Amino acid sequence: MNPKQTALLCASTLLLASTPLLAGTEALADGAARRGPDCVSSPTPTGGRARAVLDLIGRDQRELKLRAVVGRVTEHGRDVWTGAVGPSMTDVPARPDMRFRTGSVGIAFMGTILLQLVDEKRVGLDDRLSRWLPQVPHANEITLRMLADTTSGFHDYVTDPAFDRELEAHPFQHWTPRQILSFADLHDLLYKPGTNFSYSHANFLLLGEALEQITHTRLDRLLEQRIYRPLGLHATSNSYTPAMPPPVLHAFTSERGKYEESTFWNPSWTTAAGAVINMNICDLARAGAGIGSGQTISRKSYRTLLDPGTIGLGTPTKKCPPGVCLPQTKAVHYGTSVLVVNGWIVQNPSFSGYAAIMAYLPSKDLSIALSVTYSPTTDQNIQNLGNNIAKDLSHLLVPNQPLG
Repeated sequence: MNPKQTALLCASTLLLASTPLLAGTEALADGAARRGPDCVSSPTPTGGRARAVLDLIGRDQRELKLRAVVGRVTEHGRDVWTGAVGPSMTDVPARPDMRFRTGSVGIAFMGTILLQLVDEKRVGLDDRLSRWLPQVPHANEITLRMLADTTSGFHDYVTDPAFDRELEAHPFQHWTPRQILSFADLHDLLYKPGTNFSYSHANFLLLGEALEQITHTRLDRLLEQRIYRPLGLHATSNSYTPAMPPPVLHAFTSERGKYEESTFWNPSWTTAAGAVINMNICDLARAGAGIGSGQTISRKSYRTLLDPGTIGLGTPTKKCPPGVCLPQTKAVHYGTSVLVVNGWIVQNPSFSGYAAIMAYLPSKDLSIALSVTYSPTTDQNIQNLGNNIAKDLSHLLVPNQPLG
């Protein structure tokens, strides 16, 4: 399995499969630690829903041949179950307070910040990109909305074979935005902007740069001010290097043909610099609930979060095949930097041995957060096995409205 198959965001996979808290400290470069409440395992349950959740996670860990599963389920902000199954490293058990990479969760944060700025009347969703990034090809045709709901028509650099070869050969390489975007062929659009849907990481790299230009604030600081503090994310930070604050959940992968540790492979290619984040499972559950409930945005913007106009788009063409231009339906579609699946608001990042999912169901105020790592026998042809466990948990907890 190659790196493009373990791309940061598994939006396409899930779409196809489904056809009062202390203020944080200032964000620090290189993943410096931010202190906050402890994230600890629940008492070992003897019965009830908590026992059923633990049993299901243990079963799926064995059947999917996963190395470790770290998870948290909350309802109305209260703990249903928090814990971990399996090892981080040999003789080192996985724990809920361990940090892991959650790249595309940062994409959800950027989309939410854009909606905050719309609420403040600092920008409009249909403002042209040329106002802030005039050097970008087609900037006068592409709007902020098209970046956030990924309808710009830009190619996805993650699926470019040349990029894939470079990434596989040099997993520790640091990538600059210009280097990354050179693989996206920004001059050659897949379709007229706004008329179709196709997922592209290039959209979010550019959205991050636009947010910096709009606010005159570095992106990591913007996330700290507008997302981490309001949502109480005490164990979330950006990484300008591959470093993560300890304790760290270690990752392993077979994508280069041999089973090897990938914990500190360089994630700089995954999204906009400043939004390449790591967090623990408690923060992931809080983030799912905070973003999924629209905690920091207006009701109008929350409706846009759930549907920015993508429903009905996604028509395959000769230039945009079915695996790229994916049909967007009311049941399963891309919102404003999040997935909406049967009423659940979802992000499901995957990165070279790490796979995670945050899923929130507003009608039940129910949050599911999972992070999984792979063993030598895990089937890595399945892009994000966290999705599988989350779906099983949703069937257990909300059988009349599961995640697919």
